[in-house]
Amino acid sequence: MQKLIRRVSLYPPYLGAGIKLKEFNDDFTKFVVQLKMHWFNRNIYGTHFGGSLYAMCDPFFVFIVLNYLGEEYIVWDKSAKIDFKKAENKTVTATFEISKSKLQEIKEEINNVGKKTFFFTTTITNGKNETIATVEKEIYVRKKDFSFE
Repeated sequence: MQKLIRRVSLYPPYLGAGIKLKEFNDDFTKFVVQLKMHWFNRNIYGTHFGGSLYAMCDPFFVFIVLNYLGEEYIVWDKSAKIDFKKAENKTVTATFEISKSKLQEIKEEINNVGKKTFFFTTTITNGKNETIATVEKEIYVRKKDFSFE
């Protein structure tokens, strides 16, 4: 999993959209992703294409939860919502972070109930720290061997 995370910027859809993983911390609980404006990721108005803005937010909350919980859990994106606030034609950034205490709460809850969905939110901002969009992700988590008796 950690090798995959380190190579995410090389993922062809990310390369094609101009999305780059700029930084992450040692315990993989925080990721910073950037999308630079290029001719190939503009919409008809000359601003960032909405699909590229969403794509830059797609896997990171799942990466954080799955990396913390490990292979004995199933972690999937269940749904997503993006709320566009402002058009932008410069570089934008999104930060994805879940505290270790929240991750431990998730683990304990899943160990008790077997499965649940969790909601996480981030913002996409421009160089002036203005919000371009907010993204809400619903993440499904299930323990692989939980007995539903």
